[in-house]
Amino acid sequence: MTTPTPAELETVLRTSGAEALLDELDRDLVGLATVKRRVREIVTLALAERLRAQREPGSRARPLHFAFIGNPGNGKTTVAGRMAGILHRLGCTRTNRLVSVIRDDLAGPADGYGAARTRGMLEKARGGVLFVDEAHQLDRPERAAGDGGLAILLEVMAEEGGDLVVILAGPADRMEHFFRARPELRARIAHHLDFPDYDEQELVAIAELVLAEQGCRFSPEGRVAFQRYLGARMRQPHFANARSVRNALDRARLRRAVRLFKGRVTAATLEELQTIGPEEILASRVLAHRAEEEVA
Repeated sequence: MTTPTPAELETVLRTSGAEALLDELDRDLVGLATVKRRVREIVTLALAERLRAQREPGSRARPLHFAFIGNPGNGKTTVAGRMAGILHRLGCTRTNRLVSVIRDDLAGPADGYGAARTRGMLEKARGGVLFVDEAHQLDRPERAAGDGGLAILLEVMAEEGGDLVVILAGPADRMEHFFRARPELRARIAHHLDFPDYDEQELVAIAELVLAEQGCRFSPEGRVAFQRYLGARMRQPHFANARSVRNALDRARLRRAVRLFKGRVTAATLEELQTIGPEEILASRVLAHRAEEEVA
């Protein structure tokens, strides 16, 4: 058996451009330290298996499929997109294409539609990565039409040397129940990655990155107000990490624009438009609801 040396692996990672993409992942994504480390380990292992398969006639690299476990809005789709690029650079996939789907993309309203839709999506993703978000919903008992699609997906995931990487994503409790009900599916998953929730400081850092992408920023008082907002929002139901942060910022920017232009004769300055102050954050219904609770 010919095992690639660490020096060989490092050379391929560097010359292929995969190392640069891994560095970007480390630099661009807030938090997720354990996920970033696991991605590096998995990428190195996948590369070693591919190189060994090339050197040993008749040998093949194992199918490369993943489970991304965690709550909504904590980076699973973003990491999946980066993985698609990295695996392509290493030659593990033919394209850097990422096709993201949910259950309804793989199942129809009646028997027979699920298999047809699934085949269509698999063909679209062929050569790249298929990302199935909220994958546990594929096994909802009240809608058996999705079962045909799940059977097709299982067949493709079982193919040796298959031309597709599948990532199944969803929250921990529901995915665990899903895998228990489908042990044959768990057996197809080579790697499980746990995505932790962001803490408050990480969410503030994400908010500042989102605003910077939009050419905006917090005022010092606005940043303090946003921290107060997060403290209240994180305790409410249906909090979705970075997704909730983006939604909150969209509403704050809208309130900012309305306040600046309402009844105003002169145009707002660029500085005014780009700065999110405490007024826009403190006007949130989340904080109003918290104030009512405190009074009660």
